[in-house]
Amino acid sequence: MSEEHIVKSFDRDLEAIQAQIMKMGGLVEESILKASQSLDDRDEELAEQVRNSDKAIDGLEFLINENCARLIALRAPAASDLRVILSVMKIAGNLERIGDYANNMAKRTGVLVQMSPINGSHAALRRMAREVQLMLKDALDAYIQRDAELAMDVIHRDEDVDQMYNALFREFLTFMMEDPRNITACMHLHFIAKNTERMGDHVTSIAEQVIYLVEGEIPDIGRPKGDLTSVDPQLGKV
Repeated sequence: MSEEHIVKSFDRDLEAIQAQIMKMGGLVEESILKASQSLDDRDEELAEQVRNSDKAIDGLEFLINENCARLIALRAPAASDLRVILSVMKIAGNLERIGDYANNMAKRTGVLVQMSPINGSHAALRRMAREVQLMLKDALDAYIQRDAELAMDVIHRDEDVDQMYNALFREFLTFMMEDPRNITACMHLHFIAKNTERMGDHVTSIAEQVIYLVEGEIPDIGRPKGDLTSVDPQLGKV
């Protein structure tokens, strides 16, 4: 087998894996939007669709990892190609975790529909989830285009998601203090907000992998953590 044939075969295999990553990313984007919509609309059927999609997302992660391992074993890729393969595996892992968080959001919808809605909270959570979904779309576009500038923009936008979470945290505390009957619903909504904030962290990790692919190292930008609820006692005062 000629060296040229080996290179072309490797490129085809790698393109197939990257196509699987984009398919997985599309499913995860859809799950984020459906999970937040199911909460906003109190739609248990839509929430069930999210739970079913999680199985397909998990299956794609397994397939991607298997194909990457096979490619490493059979092709013994050079350093630059190996970097791509390892980044693909890390991106797949981040996508799988985002899918898990969307699934967790959908699971809580069935509980929350049995309770009185908390004014404004569902719409706020939907806006937060929409921002994470748009970040994920841009992170995946940056990956395909090898666009480090777009990836860095995604990283900085995660601070906005953290601030949305901080604001919701304050609101939920207020609702619980004003009426103890709101405590259970607000606790569920807080977990959803925290899961959405964690989605943003995983999208940031994907963007960091893009920069690693383009520049050869993970960015060290000293990004401050926007979620201050565990370190700032003032957030507990409303």
